[in-house]
Amino acid sequence: MSTVSWRTWGRTQQARPLRIASPSTTAGVAAAVRTAAEEGLRIRMVGAGHSFTGVALTDGVLLSPTGLARLRGVDAEAGTVTVEAGLPLCDLNEALHARGLALANMGDIAVQTAAGAIQTGTHGTGRDSGGLAAQVCGMELVLADGSVVECSAEREAELFAAARVGLGAFGVVTALTLRTDPAFLLHAREEPMRLEEVLERLPQLRAENEHFEFFWFPHTGRTNTKRNNRTAGPAEPLRPWRAWLDDDFLSNTVFEGVNRLGRRAPAAIPAINQVAARALSARGYTDASHRVFASTRRVRFVETEYAVPAEALPDVLAEIRRILDSGRHRIGFPIEVRFAPADDVWLSTAYGRDTAYVAAHVYHRRPYADYFRELEAVFTAAAGRPHWGKLHTRGPDYLGGVYPRFEAAMAVRDRVDPDRRFANAYLDSVLGA
Repeated sequence: MSTVSWRTWGRTQQARPLRIASPSTTAGVAAAVRTAAEEGLRIRMVGAGHSFTGVALTDGVLLSPTGLARLRGVDAEAGTVTVEAGLPLCDLNEALHARGLALANMGDIAVQTAAGAIQTGTHGTGRDSGGLAAQVCGMELVLADGSVVECSAEREAELFAAARVGLGAFGVVTALTLRTDPAFLLHAREEPMRLEEVLERLPQLRAENEHFEFFWFPHTGRTNTKRNNRTAGPAEPLRPWRAWLDDDFLSNTVFEGVNRLGRRAPAAIPAINQVAARALSARGYTDASHRVFASTRRVRFVETEYAVPAEALPDVLAEIRRILDSGRHRIGFPIEVRFAPADDVWLSTAYGRDTAYVAAHVYHRRPYADYFRELEAVFTAAAGRPHWGKLHTRGPDYLGGVYPRFEAAMAVRDRVDPDRRFANAYLDSVLGA
C-alpha cells in the first residue's frame, strides 16, 4: 500500500496515489494522461489543498501542478492574461500588479492555484463582479484521450460552460485566460454592527458597496462588517504595526490560543465570543485591490458553505440562530456571509440567481459533523447549493434539482470522459459514476 503523499490544508483528506508526476508542459500532462489510460489508472491534478472535500484525491496517478506555474502572456489590448494552472493566485496578483492590471474580484485566500480555485468555484463577494470562474474567458484542457483542446464562449462553447467550474471532471486544466481590469485601489472600511441592523440595512449595504460582507459571531448578536470600494486614492495602507497587530497577532496568534481554550472548555465559548466581538473597533485603509481582498489565515479549520438565493438569507440566518441558541453546539469561529451576482457558468453556485453565501467554520480539533448536518438541513430547505470544495453530503439527485444545467453538464462529461478517467470517489458521489 502506498503511503500518504498529499493531504489538504485542513487535514480533512489525504491521498495515497500509486505515483506522482510533475509535468512542466501541456504535452507532458497529455503524455501522463495517455499513460494512465494505457495502465487503466485514474488520474487527477491537485492544487494547493485548500478544498475540504476529496475533490482532488486519487489512488492512481496524482499530477502535481508545481511545474505548470508560468504566466504565459498578457494581451493589453484585450485586457486578458493567460496563466498556467499551477500558478498561485498570490503570485498572479503580484505579476498583474507589476503590469498595471488586476483581477476584478477574488476570494479572501490567495495561496490556491489558479486552476484549483476556479475549478471548485472560489467566489469572494461582489455587487457587480462575480467569482473567479466568471472572469475566465478561455481554457486549455487535456481530455481523457490525451488530446488538447482550447475552449471559450466561441469555441467548444458547451465544454467551456461546463468545465469552468468543472471539478477536474471534464479534463485536466493546463492553462486559463482571464479578463483583467486596470490596477485599482480599494478603500476598506471595517465596522462592528449588530446583526439586526445588518439585516435591516442589507439592501442598502449591498447596493451602496461594490464588495460587502459580514462576519457574525455565534452566540452573540454582533457582527463585523467589511465594505470595499474602488477609490482614486491616494493609497493609505495600514501602518505596519497595526497590520501586524490586527491581522497577524490578533487574527492568528491570539485566535489560535482562543480556539485551544475553547477546545478545553467549550462552555466558555459564548463568553469568549462576546468579549471578542466587543473588542473590535472600526478601521479604514486604502491599498492595492489584491492586498485588500486577501488575508492570511494560519488557524486551521474545517468548513461548510452553501449558496442560497439572496432573498432567502434572513430566514436562513434566523434558523441558524435558533440552532445556536439551542445550546447543542459551541462554535468559536464567526459565520461568514458574502454575496455574488448571477452568472452563466453551468456548475457555478451563482448560476442564474442573485446569491448569498453562508460559510460556517469549526476549529480543526473540535467536532463538527452534527453542527454541519443541522446547518445543511437549513441550507437545503432554501434550495442551497454546496460549495464544491467545502464539506457537504449532497449527491446528484439533489444537485440535479438545484442546478438547471446539471444534466447538460453531465452530457458533456459523458462525451469527453466516457470511461471516467478523471473520476474519484468524491466525483462519483456528487456527479454520479
